Amino acid sequence: MTERLRRIEIVSDRERPSAFTLRIDGTEQSYVDLDDPTRLEFDYVQRMADAIDGHGVAGEPLRCVHVGGAGMTVPRYVAATRPRSPQIVLEPDEEITALVRERIPLPRQSGIKVRPLDGRAGIAAMRDDFADVIVLDAFDGDRIPADLTTAEFFADLARVATADGLVLLNLADRAPFPYLRRAVRGVCDAFAHVVMCAEPATLKGRRFGNVLVMASAAPLPWETLARKAASSPFPYRVLPYREVLTTFAAKAPFTEADAERSPSRGGDTSYFA
Repeated sequence: MTERLRRIEIVSDRERPSAFTLRIDGTEQSYVDLDDPTRLEFDYVQRMADAIDGHGVAGEPLRCVHVGGAGMTVPRYVAATRPRSPQIVLEPDEEITALVRERIPLPRQSGIKVRPLDGRAGIAAMRDDFADVIVLDAFDGDRIPADLTTAEFFADLARVATADGLVLLNLADRAPFPYLRRAVRGVCDAFAHVVMCAEPATLKGRRFGNVLVMASAAPLPWETLARKAASSPFPYRVLPYREVLTTFAAKAPFTEADAERSPSRGGDTSYFA
């Protein structure tokens, strides 16, 4: 069997010489501005930043684990807004990492360490109560790997997160959300507090889209997050735990025995990290 060839590109922003977009087979995976790492082009990434900004003491370091690296937009953001934060990025694709290091290198002494491991193996190897923040934003092409949305994997995330640790998961689906609902069920089984946010058009079933799920063993400031999301140029709707549980959680989660990749986005090639 011949291995499928990929087209990996880092494309300059015509309006901002310091900014670049990482594309894989035409799908936008990351947007990075070397001069301003706090400039976040994708809306769901800004919602991630809102959650991280509100976690712990503003400006203080956080121990972060990122499942999925690509251009490493969120790790760069954390390094800029919370200096001295120790961060581990689990990115199994060494070809992408090498190209990123060459074309859009990480700042010196960023505290970001990239490990060539997939998320399932990398998380399994981490000790209990290790991470203040865990970010899951991993795609193989335009689909989330099957082993990253199982009940077993979410239980491992809960083990690795600290008692008040924040877990952010970028999921993707379209109505009636058969994939999302089973993934959300697994998150709700693993964490006591779960919040979800997405564009209203996605939640109403008008388009395929990213859905950001936030989880923790401790209460989440969903009202604060909702205010920030509502005031953004492209408003997101934030759902509190009760609504997530009653509206978007299926009866059974994915398990390692029946795991599935997320559905393909089809012709829509934007909105990745």
